[in-house]
Amino acid sequence: MKRHPFAPARLISGLTALTLGTAYGLDALGHWHAPGPWLFLALPAGLLLSGITAAVWPTTRRRHTDPPPPTDS
Repeated sequence: MKRHPFAPARLISGLTALTLGTAYGLDALGHWHAPGPWLFLALPAGLLLSGITAAVWPTTRRRHTDPPPPTDS
């Protein structure tokens, strides 16, 4: 199986969508009363965090990669 690079921004976006979907579903079923402002602000907050992560991740990844091995000429 082909390995894919780790993408933390996608992970954060997916967890945000999963959490909001679960919260709305539980609220619709009557199992949990979701506070309105919390759910309304959770999506933009999750997307903002995902965007910041996507902007910072390449810099962090470049800084922590091993340098190439020296070539003997």
